[in-house]
Amino acid sequence: MTHSSSDDDDHNAFRQALEAAGVQRLRLNRAATGRPRRDALNADARREAAEQAPPVVQSRLSDGGVEAVTPHQRLEFSIPDLPPRTFAQLKRGHIAWEGGLDLHGYTLDEARAELESFIDDAIASRVRCVLVVHGKARGYRGSGADYPVIKSHVNTWLKNWSRVLAFCSASEIDGGTGALYVLLRTRGD
Repeated sequence: MTHSSSDDDDHNAFRQALEAAGVQRLRLNRAATGRPRRDALNADARREAAEQAPPVVQSRLSDGGVEAVTPHQRLEFSIPDLPPRTFAQLKRGHIAWEGGLDLHGYTLDEARAELESFIDDAIASRVRCVLVVHGKARGYRGSGADYPVIKSHVNTWLKNWSRVLAFCSASEIDGGTGALYVLLRTRGD
């Protein structure tokens, strides 16, 4: 398409009319959202305050509110939106576990550190399902507790671990009520 001189004249006349009416050209091709723009000084002050604030450290594994479980009690947990079929497969032992951790002989603090490290490593390796052997023994090295302390704490810790989708007591061949199949959230989940 070619531009005639009459098109250029019309365009110039239109621009002059806009200028005469006081219409200004927009700098950005964006509509106003109705929200006030953030003040740059306030943004700098917020950024500085955030940098000076002490970091908030929260453990994903909590010792508070641990429910004592019995040695032969079957454990199970799943997040609400896990497909029931997936959880059923886990409970039947139909999802192959790709790594295992045996917590026998650990103190509570050692077990917690080992479990956290193991879960982190499994997730980093994109492992979907692991086996955690917690045992069924009452107490642990000199605790004097009358319930399976490690088993009870592992039950609580895994429920609070954001990367755990589900867990359940293992089949007898893999340890029964002394072990758990743990289904982990991979990056795609």
